[in-house]
Amino acid sequence: MTLKSHDLAHIRSVVLAGHAGSGKTTLAEQVLFRAGAIPRLGRVDDGTAHLDYEPEEQKQHRSLSLAVGTFERGEHEITLVDTPGYPDFVAEMLQGFHAADAALFVMDASGGVESGLEAAVKAGRATRTAACFVLNKCDRENANPSAALDALRASFGNKIAPLHLAIGAADTFSGYVDLVHRKAYRFEGGSEVEMPIPAELADEVAMRRDQLLEAAAEADDAVFEKYLSEEEISDAELDACLHKGVRESVLAPVLVASATKGIGLNALLDAIVRYLPSPEEEGPYAAADKAGKDVEIPADSPQVLVRVFKTAADPFVGRLTYLRVLSGTIRSQGTVFNSTKGEDERIGQLLYLHGKEQEPAAELRAGEIGAVAKLGITETGDTLTTRDAALRLPPIDFPEPTLQVAIDPVSKGDLDKMGPALTRMLEEEPTARVERSETGEQILRAIGEAQIAVITERLKRKFGAAIMTRTPTVPYRETIRGTTKAHGRYKKQTGGHGMFGDVWIELEPNPAAGVEFAEKVVGGSVPKGFFPGIEKGIRETAAEGVLAGFPLIDFRATLYDGSFHPVDSNELSFKIAASMALKEGVLQAKPVLLEPIMAIEVHVPEQYMGEVNRDLNGRRGRVLGMDLADGMQIINAHVPQSELFSYATELRSLTGGRGTFSAVLDHYEDVPSQLADKIIDAHRKDSHPDGH
Repeated sequence: MTLKSHDLAHIRSVVLAGHAGSGKTTLAEQVLFRAGAIPRLGRVDDGTAHLDYEPEEQKQHRSLSLAVGTFERGEHEITLVDTPGYPDFVAEMLQGFHAADAALFVMDASGGVESGLEAAVKAGRATRTAACFVLNKCDRENANPSAALDALRASFGNKIAPLHLAIGAADTFSGYVDLVHRKAYRFEGGSEVEMPIPAELADEVAMRRDQLLEAAAEADDAVFEKYLSEEEISDAELDACLHKGVRESVLAPVLVASATKGIGLNALLDAIVRYLPSPEEEGPYAAADKAGKDVEIPADSPQVLVRVFKTAADPFVGRLTYLRVLSGTIRSQGTVFNSTKGEDERIGQLLYLHGKEQEPAAELRAGEIGAVAKLGITETGDTLTTRDAALRLPPIDFPEPTLQVAIDPVSKGDLDKMGPALTRMLEEEPTARVERSETGEQILRAIGEAQIAVITERLKRKFGAAIMTRTPTVPYRETIRGTTKAHGRYKKQTGGHGMFGDVWIELEPNPAAGVEFAEKVVGGSVPKGFFPGIEKGIRETAAEGVLAGFPLIDFRATLYDGSFHPVDSNELSFKIAASMALKEGVLQAKPVLLEPIMAIEVHVPEQYMGEVNRDLNGRRGRVLGMDLADGMQIINAHVPQSELFSYATELRSLTGGRGTFSAVLDHYEDVPSQLADKIIDAHRKDSHPDGH
């Protein structure tokens, strides 16, 4: 389809968000197909949905990435931004909120308020996004739209206002009552037909309309006075309050639908046009000018202001950059200024998006969402503007990844591809990181196991780089608790000059002060010229470890005696002798293995506190204290790092997806002896696989 040019008042952009499986993609697919924006109607369960076009999405039958579809309804241009509900892909949902002016929260009418919906509403509140709710799947077995509405109000308050009341439920769901105009509609022959309000619903209609009036009246003082005085509020007054209240986030209306059967979709589109804000109403947009001063840019300003909200890596077309134009106009084959990077960026062919289908666009105007391929420097979160203005939008705030795995190439050929492939892959994964650990491993950090699995699949499919994942090696440390004296003597005779080094060192703990080398040699038994070699031998051996191959820390080695040969002694001989002395001495000086202890902060709803605390205790954790913030309990604890590599997944399971945590290294502690013995034995077996 070819889109016409629309003024700001007739543009709507809506992000679809909610729990996984609530039917967001099916709803968007139905709407886009009916509008002629996509050529066929696909099904998520069949892997044929137009918006779930990545092979991994088709294989898993669920959305893993954000997808955009634009269509026309009458005189309006509407863009839907469909987002995944699975928590591993929260970045895609957050990108959707930064792309759209409004939100449609989708809830399965056969279930309660689930964690994905809670996360979506939290994101909407953080971005102050005007919103409506839709109770989808009202035709599903066990669906109870009335109970679902009550659950919404219990979770999010009385600002949740019923706009529609379902007629029937599950297999009897057939239509809805419009509570504003007190009219009923049934779905018949593919269209909605007006009908009398069923008599058995009269009492609930009156009760739900009063809930709607109470919420809507908050938007207008005069209407609120009439409501308190129990005066009649006209349909026109109620509609005006809804129009104002939704745009000001005073209330959020609730609609009912069955996306699969098409029931309620026309009413849903009417509500999007009638109640959700246009770019004019949503703006002005907050930015900073070149001096760092806060400024507000209205949507109707000629000043170019564009947010880059997503990047997709494609091995064939290169980087595909998703754009939302907040103000001004950008044109194909034009130039913009990337104020985040401080460089000009050449724009090629602009595109409208309809799922995987793309339509060339000569320009993108304020309020519109589109894409462009092969930008050179631009990344997710960047601002595009003009060089003279150099405006910058606030960055998108993504959560830090907390699940860690070590990654290895499957083959030598994969090793050569892995680095560049990871760089390209991370362009589209703002909640993933790749870093080199202290143990020399490459660590992939992500939100959860599903995200890691998708990254692994896409690395192989898109870039031909196959990787394996495993649990990372814990960066243990070694130290000593006792004092001892140790001797190292290295002697080697050859046909010419031999090698000879002989040292005595004293070892003692040096708490929190690192490795220290000292000397108190008396009488020149070891010439000063060999001291650097001796110190090098001690430091290099300490770095390699003695007990289990981990760095030896916090000790002082003092050279106090030794001997030399006037011909055979050299720096290397004394370096080897010092290494021998250190290895012998450490084993005599009460050596211990240390493990990293993380300070973690766990955020959970109160009902999960007991179970989470028990789990932390099972991880050898120590709970230090608890606090309350934003309705969540905050647990502060110290937990060994070895117990946390999979904690992101397990915490999610314990809390129904509602728990989150962060962790930072706090200190090192002695590893319990029974665990230390296992680690040391494993190191010896790896170092001497033949048993010697």
